[in-house]
Amino acid sequence: MRKQLLIFGIRWLATSFGIWLAVRLLGGIQEGYEPTPLTYVGAGLAFSVVNSFLKPVITILSLPAIVLTLGLFMLVVNGLMVWIALLLVPSLEMSFWQAILAGIVLSLTNYAISWLLDTRQTSSSRE
Repeated sequence: MRKQLLIFGIRWLATSFGIWLAVRLLGGIQEGYEPTPLTYVGAGLAFSVVNSFLKPVITILSLPAIVLTLGLFMLVVNGLMVWIALLLVPSLEMSFWQAILAGIVLSLTNYAISWLLDTRQTSSSRE
């Protein structure tokens, strides 16, 4: 249980970092607002919740488009999840196309974190 909670916390922080990185690279801060680190942590939590509950439903509904495009439509699905999550955070905003690019940044960030966690888990199981 503690290990799962630790992995959730690491992924949450990684997602928050990915959102911060995407906002810095692509823009997305509302005029007159300066987001705090807590804003990005909240955005990471919003993205995690949206990803957990809404993404499976959207993925099943868009399965014909995903198969037709050989999986490339998943970029649009991921972008939609980012866009919905950022609608829940008051001081961050992105266009839908920026959210698709932010979804790519988040995917790369989460892939790197998963690789690091898997590497640590593999090396600790060898000992």
